[in-house]
Amino acid sequence: MSANTNAKLIYMANQIATFFQSQPANEAAQGVATHINKYWESRMRRKLFEHIEHGGEGLNPLVLEAAPKIRKPEAA
Repeated sequence: MSANTNAKLIYMANQIATFFQSQPANEAAQGVATHINKYWESRMRRKLFEHIEHGGEGLNPLVLEAAPKIRKPEAA
């Protein structure tokens, strides 16, 4: 995975998390997960999980909290 692709996914995931941080704490992670599940294609979600499995550097903690609620696509 290219660093550029990785940086773009991190940026996008963090933008989603920033939006949902204004929601009540018990709803924020679910909001992030719902948005990613609804709007990200499986290839993008797969790359997100690969990044998380390698430490998740640069991701907003809310994205990491939402990860178990995000549908994990099958391996390519």
